Formats: sequence, C-alpha cells, structure tokens
Amino acid sequence: MSSRGRDLLKLSSIVVVVFALGVAFASALDLPRPGRAEQAPRARPLLTGQPVARNVAGVELPNFADVAEAVKPSVVFIRSEHRSRPSQDLQGIPREFQDFFRQFQQREPQYREGTGSGFIVSADGYILTNNHVVAEADRVTVKLLDNREFTARVVGRDPATDVAVIKIDANHLPAAALGNSDAARVGDWVLAIGNPLEFQFTVTAGIISAKGRNLPGLVDPGQQYSIQDFIQTDAAINPGNSGGPLVNVRGEVVGINSAIASQTGFYAGYGFAIPINLARRVMDDLVATGRVQRAILGVFIGEITPEDADYVGLHDIRGVVVKDYSGKNSPARAAGIQPGDVIVALNDSAIDHVAQLQQMVAFRRPGEVVRVTAVRHNGERHTYEVRLAVAPSDSDQTASNAATGADSGMTASEGKLGVTVETPTPEFVRQAPLTDDHRGLVVSDVQEGGPSWGKVFGPDQGGPDVILQVNDQRVRTREDFQRALRAVRNGEVVQLNVYNVRLGQSRVVRIRAGSGI
Repeated sequence: MSSRGRDLLKLSSIVVVVFALGVAFASALDLPRPGRAEQAPRARPLLTGQPVARNVAGVELPNFADVAEAVKPSVVFIRSEHRSRPSQDLQGIPREFQDFFRQFQQREPQYREGTGSGFIVSADGYILTNNHVVAEADRVTVKLLDNREFTARVVGRDPATDVAVIKIDANHLPAAALGNSDAARVGDWVLAIGNPLEFQFTVTAGIISAKGRNLPGLVDPGQQYSIQDFIQTDAAINPGNSGGPLVNVRGEVVGINSAIASQTGFYAGYGFAIPINLARRVMDDLVATGRVQRAILGVFIGEITPEDADYVGLHDIRGVVVKDYSGKNSPARAAGIQPGDVIVALNDSAIDHVAQLQQMVAFRRPGEVVRVTAVRHNGERHTYEVRLAVAPSDSDQTASNAATGADSGMTASEGKLGVTVETPTPEFVRQAPLTDDHRGLVVSDVQEGGPSWGKVFGPDQGGPDVILQVNDQRVRTREDFQRALRAVRNGEVVQLNVYNVRLGQSRVVRIRAGSGI
C-alpha cells in the first residue's frame, strides 16, 4: 500500500473513533434527540395524593405553595368586639352616700376588640375557631380571603377544649378538608395558616414536634373536665393565629392553632394545636345541640410515673393513675375502683396516657356501661363495669386561701421523703376548713431537689398539702407519720394520700424514698 493510502486509512480510523466518542458523550448528557420536538408535560401536584417535592441540598421538601394556594381560601379573619356596661347597682348603700360612691363607678361603656383566625368547614358557612377568640363577644365579624365581610352568629362554645363554632349567612364557600390527627406523626411537615399580629392570611411551615401535650393554663381553669391533648409544632404561631388551621402537606386540617409557649408572649419555637379529631367531635355536638354533653367516670386522674408502675408491679410505664373521686356519687367509686389504681384498658383498648382516656370516656353517652381494667398493689388486676354519668355543667371550684398554722414550732423533718410536716392548729382547721376526712399532717416545707420535690407542695408552692395516709395507714400525728415510714426501705416506693387545701382536691402521690432517717 502506498504512503498516501496509509494516511487515508489512518484519517478514516480517527474520524470513526471521534464519532463514536461523540455519540457516547451525547447519550451521557441526555441531549434532545431527533423526532422529540414536543415538550414533556409538567406534572401538576394533587393535594389528595402524594405531594410533589423539590430537592434542596439533597433534601426532599413538599411544595408548600400548592398547599397554601389550596387551603387559604377557606381561612377567615375574625374580629370580636365586647362592650362592658357601666354598673348602676348601688343597692344596699344609704342614699346619702350614693353620690359619693357613684363617682368611682365606670361612667362610660368600655370597648374591647380582639382578632383571631378560623376556617370554613361547610359550604353553607359553618366555621371552626377557638373559644377564647369569641368568648364574651357582643359582635363577631368574619372577613374572607376575597375581602367580603359578614356578621357571624356564635353557634356554641366549649371552654373545656377551647373549641367554638360560628356561622355566617353565605353559600358555596370553600370548605377546608379535615384530616385524621390520630394518623399524624411526629416529624410530619405542617403549615400554620392564620392572621398573626394583624398580618392577614399568613402561612408558616414547620413539623409536628410532639403529640399529647398537656397545657393546664390554656383552657378555662374552672373547667374540671377539660381535655388536654395538644399537638406541638415549630411552625411559627403568634397572637392572632388562634383558631386557624394546622394542615399537612396534603392540605388536610390536622389541628386548630391555639397557643404558644413563650416568656415574651410572641413566638419562641413552641406552638400548640387542638387535634382535629377532638375538635370535630366537639363541633358535631355544638352544631346539633349548642353544647357538649360529656360522660365521666367520676375520678381525678394523672399520668403514670415510674414509681406508680413499680408500686403496682407493671413492667411497662403505661396507664393512668386514679388520684381521687370527683364526688360522692362517683360511678367509679360505686363500681369498686380505688384511688391509687392504675387504669390500663377501657373496653379492651389499651390506655397509655391521660388524654387518651379522657377522649375515650368524654365522647361516649352518659348511661353507657364501659369495662375498666385497673391494676392495684402487688399486681392485682381487676375489671370493673362502670355506668358513665353526665358531667356537671358548672364545675367551678372554690379554692381556699387559708394559711398554715403550726404547733409552737414543733416539726418532724422526714429525710426519707424530704418533707417537713406539722400538726394543724385549730385555727388552721377552721380557716381551711378541714373536714374529718381531710384531717392529717400539714406539709410546711419540701426539700428542694428531694424525693418529694414537685410532687408534694408546701404553702409557698401551690399548697399547703395535707398528708392523710402513708401506704394506706392514716396519719394524724407526727408519731403516726414516723411509724409508717420506719418500715419503708431506701429506694422503696411510698404511696401518700394527699389533700390540697388551696384547690380543695385529694390525690394519690407515689414517691421513691431516699436515704434519710
């Protein structure tokens, strides 16, 4: 072969190799190919299915814009107005002094205005919000996303759960989809929508931080049968958000934004919402009858502690402790349930915490019979049939403000429990007042950080408490108290029956004894 032929052969080989490399490189880049001139259709998110996600630094996030766009039309801005009337009652005051007292009376009506949020739950104008948003309001105004305004009627309020239902005269409204709060998991993405700090129709995002939170300060303190089962979220919630929806990434409402935990009164990372499953049950009763009729077992209950589980012989720290009866006609008392029992099941459904039992009982019908399984000391397990009673409509309690009185400075400081107890003086018994059933030893001090700290209370800590029994032994003198504790070994759990003078309530407390003498 000539030199020219060899050169042409080499050139042809190089061209073939270069072409092959070019095809491989183009395939790797996934460049457009001939015959595919049309643009691929863009996927549209469906809120009823899995949300479309976007990738940020390798993390998949839901498309919050689509969720907000779907839910915001159902969210409303609420303005409540209250005007207090001047008092004209001078009855009982002599006529010659009435002019003097009249100058201190409120002369003009005082006007108070508040704002909050809510969300539409039916096309014909029913709206869910918080009780504290519309409580005591003389006039409630609702503003929609399209700027229409309506005067609303309060259908019903439930202070025990902080839920209220209001109604506006409108039709064809966009109702929010209600989800299943029981299925919501810690770590799920959620959006809080509402009107914080007068910024109307605002959306914030976060996750569900916890479930089953207890917030004693949120609901009306006079509500003895309140249900505490809040969802905690780090989605920003501020004053004005109350009553707005907390929604999941499918646009379903899983809670009603209700409260924040903050030292300043503004968002600090902790927001709380009422589970929608609870709110829906309350709403159904309010719409049907204007009030919520609850059933009760007739007991005061508390969360189980490791000491409670140890005392009754439970391996798992799950259940609810019976602290005391709520009245002489308590259905639980009639059935044989005792203070100190740990309720572990209702109608064969396991009970893990207080809010769970509250909901399972409260929304049954009065007169219904339920099976309650309880565990007692040494692992005794009993099942009781309890006929539920109707909860009283007015459960306000009268708290006593009596101060403690001691006998000539004589005290008995018990190192095993870290408490100082005193025999009550006759004046204390009269001021409290203490019935014979509530006569015992007054707790005058609790050792900070000791075994009883945070469980038993002195007069400056929310008490005073009166210790009535130690391990089922009545104690009325210091000698009774010391005698009952002599048999207690270090590390052993001690059961105390305690009466709180300030609240007028009894309870069971279990404490692991320390090494004091």
